Amino acid sequence: MPYADNQGVRIHYETVGEGPPLVLQHWAFATLESWRDCGYVSALQEEYKLVLLDARGHGQSDKPHAAEAYDLELRVADIVAVLDDLGIAEAHFLGYSMGGWIGFGVAVYAPDRFRSLVIGGQHPYAQGMEEMRNLVRCAIEDGPEAFVALWGDELRALPAATRARMRERMLTWDYEAMLASFRDRESLEPLLPIIRVPCLLYAGERDEVHALAMRCARQIAEATFVTLPGLDHNQAVIRATMRSRTSGGSWRTWTGTAAPDKRGDRSHRS
Repeated sequence: MPYADNQGVRIHYETVGEGPPLVLQHWAFATLESWRDCGYVSALQEEYKLVLLDARGHGQSDKPHAAEAYDLELRVADIVAVLDDLGIAEAHFLGYSMGGWIGFGVAVYAPDRFRSLVIGGQHPYAQGMEEMRNLVRCAIEDGPEAFVALWGDELRALPAATRARMRERMLTWDYEAMLASFRDRESLEPLLPIIRVPCLLYAGERDEVHALAMRCARQIAEATFVTLPGLDHNQAVIRATMRSRTSGGSWRTWTGTAAPDKRGDRSHRS
């Protein structure tokens, strides 16, 4: 089981497939296995060398209980440590929700290590995270079973075997570490105009972050915005690979990274 070390915090990662390296950074309440559960690995592994990692506080990575251990710059450094461990100089990046927030950090703190960014279901503006902390407190105070019950509708959208695996993982999470990880987020808006990494931002049409994600795309020089019609926040990550397969092309083409060696202008569209 490979690990990279970032200032004493071990970050678990795996690699799958062949091709240009693509880092996959998962969302909150998830692990690197969630990319398999939602079909991304099978959809992408023939075209990319996928670098999947468990964010600190999740999966098989270390789980500090101090809030300061979840500073955005440290989260970006975790990814860089994995790339260094693999001897990868540059990679593409895909992150969703929490992973998308880390992706904005990548554009700010490690732009020389990434050739393109795909960020889903997220924006870079200030966010209070008390609602998320309250969800985690439910698990701490009422037990993991009560927390799992809150996700009934989302889990029912998945195949039974996938649902069972996700439920098993959720029952074993370190919820004290998760509570620490949900720090209020400071706005990165002043830094958006200096981002020069080609970006594709997307969000479900019914996602509450949709308008802010679209606004963000207008503030980044090389950014494209895509709306996933009719989908909310959770549906967008579960169904994105299915939509790409029915849209007449590979997922690679759909995300705009079909030509990873070319950094041309990107237009905004919704």
